Order: sequence, then C-alpha cells, then structure tokens
Amino acid sequence: MNMNDGKEKERTLPATGLTQPQEQRKVAVVTGGAQGIGKCITEEFRKQNVKVYVIDKAEGDHYIGDISDKTVLENFAGTVIRECGRIDYLINNALPLMKGIDECTYEEFQYALAVGVTAPFYLSKLFAPYFMEGACIINISSSRDRMSQPQTESYTAAKGGIAALTHALAASLAGKVRVNSISPGWIDTEYRIYEGPDALQQPVCRVGNPLDIANMVLFLCSEKAGFITGENICIDGGMTKLMIYHDDHGWTYTPDA
Repeated sequence: MNMNDGKEKERTLPATGLTQPQEQRKVAVVTGGAQGIGKCITEEFRKQNVKVYVIDKAEGDHYIGDISDKTVLENFAGTVIRECGRIDYLINNALPLMKGIDECTYEEFQYALAVGVTAPFYLSKLFAPYFMEGACIINISSSRDRMSQPQTESYTAAKGGIAALTHALAASLAGKVRVNSISPGWIDTEYRIYEGPDALQQPVCRVGNPLDIANMVLFLCSEKAGFITGENICIDGGMTKLMIYHDDHGWTYTPDA
C-alpha cells in the first residue's frame, strides 16, 4: 500500500486539532458501522459534523470489506489517509463470530480473533502516524469479557482480547492517543421495550439500546473525558453486579441433564 500521499498531506495540517480552521472537520472511522451499535455511533458522530468512514461486510453506501483480511485493512486505511490525511477517532466495533467449543472449528476461531483483536490492532498501527491531537481509540468489547454462557468461546475470547489490547495500546500511545474500551451488556439493536424478568434482572430495570453505547463513545471522545485512558467501562444496566443464587428473587437453577 502506498501511503506517501497521506504523509505529504499530514505535513500541511495544522499543528493541533484544537486550533484547526472551522471548516476542517474531525474524522472518525467506525468498523462494523452499517448496522446495530456501529450504525448508531456513526449517526451520532455525523450529528456533530464529524466525517465518518464506515467499513462493513454488509452492502451499502460505505467501504465494503472483510476486516479479517490484511489487504482490506491496508486499502481502507489508505483511502482514509489519501482523502483526509488525518484521523481523530477510531471506533473498533465490528462483531466477531460467536461459536462454542463443540462446533467452532480452528479456522472459525482464528477468524473471530482476526475480526475482534487483530483488525483493531492493525488499524491502530496503520493510523498511528496520522492521529491528531486529542485523538481517541474506542474499542467495543462486551460484558462477556468477564462472564460467559456455554458455547460462546470464539466471541468471548475476542472480546476479552480487545479489552486487554485497550490498556496495552493506552500505554504504547501515551501522550498521543487516549484508548478506552466499552463493554456493552444486553443491547437490543431494534430498540424493543422489555418487561418482566427480562427487564427486572437488570438493576436499571430495562434492556439497553444502541444509544446507551453511542452516548458513551461520544463522551469518551470529548475533552470532558481528557483524563480517562486505558479504562474499560461496562454499560450493562448493572447486570454483572447483581448476585443471584438459587431460589434468590425467584431464580432457580436447573442444570442440563
């Protein structure tokens, strides 16, 4: 990949993103931004007049590609740098494959890690010379980085990996880029309203929606979060903090036969 054009543009940029001309828009990259949480993050950025580049496997008006492929990542990053010469926010949101130990093949497990851990690492590396002052990387992990259901190994491993990658990147990019991760709990991307046990098992008494995550992304990217880096923020309505025992609050545990 030829990145020379981007490097030449970089030299002509203002020394600081905080004093850039009013017409110079901030630039964000959102992986997996064509649907669900990623789409909501993209929409919220655009409301703030941020120029957003989306990469997703789904068809649509965005860069279409599989981020498990190194060449796709290089070509995509090259496109962003050629067109803008800069980046302010990198949101690693793309969804890894979820399969368990009984059915997940070696290749499928590798694919989940490629999407969930390797791609965020490599995009961070490709964009590293082009991050502007005040830049942020936000990695979307999951509350499954600390708890599990059976048969979810590929997804859970990827989400645990990106949570750990977060504090490593925060240390390596210290003074240049703030790096944080968000661990969503139960997020209904269709904004359905739940009642009864589905809602009440969470201390806030509701299921989450994509705006709950997008709002935190925008906060972490703002100057208000300027003293936060290397952190993981779990947004799950308190579900991972609610201790449940057999026969507690009407809960019963019936193991599989």
